[in-house]
Amino acid sequence: MYINSTGYYVPSARVDNAYFEKVNGLTDDWIVKRTGIKTRSRAGEGEGHNSMGLAAIADALKTLPYDIKDVDLIVSASYSPYDTVATLAHIAQREYDIDGAKAVYVSSACSSFVNGLEIVETYFAAGKAKKALLVCSEHNSYYANESDPKAGHLWGDGAVAFFLSADKVADTDVKVDGVFTCGLGNIGKGPEGVLLRPKEGGIMMPDGKDVFVNACQNMIRALNEVTAPQGMTPSDLDYIITHQANKRIVAQVAHQLEMSDDSFLNNIEELGNTGSASCALVFAQNRENFKKGQKIGLTVFGGGYSCGAFLVEI
Repeated sequence: MYINSTGYYVPSARVDNAYFEKVNGLTDDWIVKRTGIKTRSRAGEGEGHNSMGLAAIADALKTLPYDIKDVDLIVSASYSPYDTVATLAHIAQREYDIDGAKAVYVSSACSSFVNGLEIVETYFAAGKAKKALLVCSEHNSYYANESDPKAGHLWGDGAVAFFLSADKVADTDVKVDGVFTCGLGNIGKGPEGVLLRPKEGGIMMPDGKDVFVNACQNMIRALNEVTAPQGMTPSDLDYIITHQANKRIVAQVAHQLEMSDDSFLNNIEELGNTGSASCALVFAQNRENFKKGQKIGLTVFGGGYSCGAFLVEI
């Protein structure tokens, strides 16, 4: 499986930490020490889940080596949709008149993008699709309760889009060497660790410590699952991109792997936690900086719980 093109969209608005001292009493120093977040991206008037996703697709089209109408599978991955019936996959299909393409929606909290990637891989393996669009848009501020001192200060908004093919189509393609996902609802706080109940408080994280511990352990586990078949370990990778939940989690993963912080790429300081878009978004933002032959591991942990990872070769 190959990545043919990537695109992203991040709203221009930023909300700094001083805002939250007025809303929930948390100081800039407290937030930075515990999360690493200094500002977070915020969708503006008229922006939302669908518009951000379409903007990410439009960005990816700039370098797509074939007509978007060649796409025969569209997967929307997210936990913060605007509409759970008319999903972003269907919105994109209509926007570009992609006749006959399968259109599906997948949600597994912050693992949603990687689960979507595995769905694409499976369709390709079954011979039921050859070219796919995977789009992930998170409008966290639509659901977040900013007054919640446990999680209200974490969330950012953004979107990312990957075009993928079963076979190589251009010299600029990036090879996906492996994809792994796993549900973890039976461990730790599981389904109660992170919640999104729109009528009952929005996005909540009742036990951040349990999330922290299990995120560190299982993002490393997922990296091991995708590197081992290649005769590698995570420390052999040129770069690692983790889900952007908390910069302390990134530092802990680096410590456990005995790797330098310089090997980890992040955007959480500026954008906050952009949910299941975050890991792929960091990759798309840095795409032009990678060199031929480099290998990058992307690993995620989602509420519910779940984990996943994928390995790419530039």
